[in-house]
Amino acid sequence: MTGLTDRPPAPVRAAVIGYGYGGRTLHVPLINKTRGMEVATVVTSDPSKVALDLPGMKTVRSPEEAFLDEAIDLVVVVTPNETHAPLAEQALRHGKHVVVDKPFTVRSADAWRLAKLADDCGTTLSVYQSRRWDADFLAVRQVMDSGTLGDISYFESRLDRYRPVVRDRWRERAEPGAGIWFDLGSHLIDQAHQLFGRPQAIFADIAAQRRGARADDYFHAILFYDSLRVVLHSTCLAVDDRTRFVLHGERGSYVKQGVDPQEAALQIRCVPGGADWGVDKQPGTLTSVDAPGISYNGPSGDYRRFYEGVRDAIRSGVPNPVPAEQGAMQSRFRLEQRS
Repeated sequence: MTGLTDRPPAPVRAAVIGYGYGGRTLHVPLINKTRGMEVATVVTSDPSKVALDLPGMKTVRSPEEAFLDEAIDLVVVVTPNETHAPLAEQALRHGKHVVVDKPFTVRSADAWRLAKLADDCGTTLSVYQSRRWDADFLAVRQVMDSGTLGDISYFESRLDRYRPVVRDRWRERAEPGAGIWFDLGSHLIDQAHQLFGRPQAIFADIAAQRRGARADDYFHAILFYDSLRVVLHSTCLAVDDRTRFVLHGERGSYVKQGVDPQEAALQIRCVPGGADWGVDKQPGTLTSVDAPGISYNGPSGDYRRFYEGVRDAIRSGVPNPVPAEQGAMQSRFRLEQRS
């Protein structure tokens, strides 16, 4: 006879605050396709949109209703950047575990305060840095770990787009936390920190280039590490937006074009978990002093690994996949250098 202790643990029940692009396209599908997790509630001002996608899903209009729901284990904050800190704080004070979409907070002091609050409350507070599980980034890590390139002297990471028309949305308005330095820059900074640690110094050129732009839509940042130089770049005016990574070392180079396929797949409602999920069909080119350029691809990407880590941190106390302290450190680095 199967005993009670053999039953699988109850799933981590999540309330997702916000059902705009991030909540609808990224967080809800990934949570629902992560074993041992489920979205139980969506906080939204437009329940009809949720009902169309997720028939039968419980919706509430105020975050407080989710905070007071004893059945909710995890609160996922996917709202305009300026609201991240106050919503995360309220959720923590109600005893909830919390995931905050990147960027963690707009102000550095808020990030450190939330990290301490989560520690005091004994709850998990994590920052959604999904691009740690990009296939192209995993390939870069694999190439570097192999030692084929020798000591790296130059690393370039780009997320370029061609979006010449300014849209009327909060990310492109003159608001705190708007612009691509907060948006895409958060990803690129996080990846650089994962590979190289905190830089000694940074130079950043940040601009609004499109006609009518009210928030920055271009950045070019140089991070300084002894002899290594790291370049982080993004623009909304790149008709040719193919280049993703460039690495040069003392014994070789690696050049990668094209981005991880997961977000594009999620945009068209593909379901995570199939055999081809996260497979990068645009391998990079690896050239060494001993061999001509060859195609090189790394492991498949899978954004669900972030939520698997959050699940295990909540249920088993394993290390948080993206600790709040890391988000706080990067928030301080990004903002102090900008001001």
